[in-house]
Amino acid sequence: MNDTRAESPRPGANDAEWDLLHREIARMRASVMALVFGLIGGSGVCLATVWLLLRGGEVVGPHLGLLANYFPGYSVTWPGAILGFVYGALSGALFGGSGAWVYNLVAGKRR
Repeated sequence: MNDTRAESPRPGANDAEWDLLHREIARMRASVMALVFGLIGGSGVCLATVWLLLRGGEVVGPHLGLLANYFPGYSVTWPGAILGFVYGALSGALFGGSGAWVYNLVAGKRR
């Protein structure tokens, strides 16, 4: 008995359906990636700052305080935790959105 389904790499789908499916699966939404990376980045910086503040000690967060070189106005203080969330969210959104954009660009060229 001749089974054509085993020979076809795409059983039950013609080329137009497969191309449509492949095009839709391969794309990322840059806005969603920007939102997710922004929330993770902002929450990470804010929670790290709050953790160090609650932990306390004589010298609080000298290593995390180095973020002030990249984020003007940031410090390991309570207002700095809020500002760190904003800066972390912005840089995370920029990173996530541009990463998805580059991925979509490369995936589009592969077709």
